[in-house]
Amino acid sequence: MNVAATIIPIFAIIILGWLARRRGFLPPEFLGPANRLVYHIAIPAMIFNALSRATLTSQFSPLIIALTLISACCAYGVAWLAALAVKLPSNRKGTFIQCAGHGNLGYIGLAVAFYFMGESGLTRASIVAGFLMIVQNLLSVIALQAFSEPESSGRSLGRLAMKIMGNPVILSAIAGILFSSLGLTLPLVVQRSLEIVSGMALPTALLLIGATLSFKLIRDYWRTVLSVATIKLGVLPAIGLILFRSFHLAAPEYTPALILLAAPTATIAYVMAGEMQGDPDAAVATISAVTLLSALTLTFWLHLGA
Repeated sequence: MNVAATIIPIFAIIILGWLARRRGFLPPEFLGPANRLVYHIAIPAMIFNALSRATLTSQFSPLIIALTLISACCAYGVAWLAALAVKLPSNRKGTFIQCAGHGNLGYIGLAVAFYFMGESGLTRASIVAGFLMIVQNLLSVIALQAFSEPESSGRSLGRLAMKIMGNPVILSAIAGILFSSLGLTLPLVVQRSLEIVSGMALPTALLLIGATLSFKLIRDYWRTVLSVATIKLGVLPAIGLILFRSFHLAAPEYTPALILLAAPTATIAYVMAGEMQGDPDAAVATISAVTLLSALTLTFWLHLGA
């Protein structure tokens, strides 16, 4: 398990996406449809394909899931206290909290787990990601709701609740777990079709992340970015690692969950900030900076965790 051989190629593709956007190969009108294709089809196909063929009795760990969710809740609590302590505009506080806790599980977390630990790592990470996505989405909505305008946030809250319930990544994880638990087997033609679709998931996702980077907004919001990065990339995975080791769990068991906790801010944080009267510009700045910084911090946590 070579950390450098995992991290460098992943972030090389992200930088390639940034260069491709600047050169016009990834125009703005392409990014939206491509993101929907990856989010609604490719990533769910990859997760379902991995989980449906997994032996969940040996890879499903309620303890690791519980410790991961506790870590996420603690990080949101730390971010909430920090948002109240730091002088920020009211609408930016909710964005600050969700960016500090809401990890990019589908695009970055699963990619690192797969390239670092192979199919087994992807399966374990996908199981944990299904639960973690539900919790971090709910906590993000609560944070944004708390610091948004009451009239507009009520309608947005209902829409976002429906989106969370119909999240394709969560649904594919649940479907894959049920499929495997029932001992069902996919027909070969279906399995191969899923493998083809799954193959485009991670490379395309990484290119899209690179295409959305904004260095100008990083400069404008550098104080907010620095604070969020400290919590998201430092405090959150540290809490998780301490909990995992306090229960004497083996590294191969908890590393996929640690990778998810150490993942940078989710790109959907920008969409949620816009939907619930947050600060979308601050979200873009944070997503861009924290994603780039995570190349270093993920390397650190993988070395330490393993």
